[in-house]
Amino acid sequence: MLAIIPARGGSKGLPGKNIKLLAGKPLIAYTIEAALKANHITEVIVSTEDPKIADIAQECGASIPFMRPIELANDTALSVDAYIYTLDKLEQDFSKIHNEFVVLQPTSPLRKSEDIDQAIEMFYNKDADSIISYTEEQHSIFWHKYLEEDGRLSPIFKDEKLGNRQELKKTYYPNGAIYVFKSSLIKSKKYYTDKTFAYIMDRQNSIDIDTIEDFDHAEYLMSND
Repeated sequence: MLAIIPARGGSKGLPGKNIKLLAGKPLIAYTIEAALKANHITEVIVSTEDPKIADIAQECGASIPFMRPIELANDTALSVDAYIYTLDKLEQDFSKIHNEFVVLQPTSPLRKSEDIDQAIEMFYNKDADSIISYTEEQHSIFWHKYLEEDGRLSPIFKDEKLGNRQELKKTYYPNGAIYVFKSSLIKSKKYYTDKTFAYIMDRQNSIDIDTIEDFDHAEYLMSND
């Protein structure tokens, strides 16, 4: 199965994060290495518009068959459009047709190759349209509020539920580490159907780096592994 690693150069929260050194290696290297070790992955492509990211990705063993257009790498561009571009370009220029593929974001350095393989196996075993990695939320979503400009709290849900955490049903959120898609689903610009299933990961391996605090936390976890 094809693995696409999306890695644009622009990042407002943590500039240059995709190639920032994490425990001595560029952040993107961890995802490339996990993809290359996964038994079910046959090709690893990094989708980027940034020459520096492209050079480092190739040094790590990934393929860069073409660069991503600038208009698909700005702050308003949708990830789904970059995936569609990659699939179409592979078919048009290289006669490679992929009916399904995996997306592995480079901001999840603690995701393991075993996680990738198990998510892909779930995809096939359940004849899924998509598999998306999730992790358990520690606090009930019914405790969450909107915050108004004047500091007042306003409800998110019409029917709020009060109670102890142990009494409320567990909720889960997408951790951004693994997405397995049917290409037809992505080309319809959807991630979810009634045949979408969750691949559950633990909280430690679910860290998603967006800020310097996330980065420092990941480095701490790696140094104490």
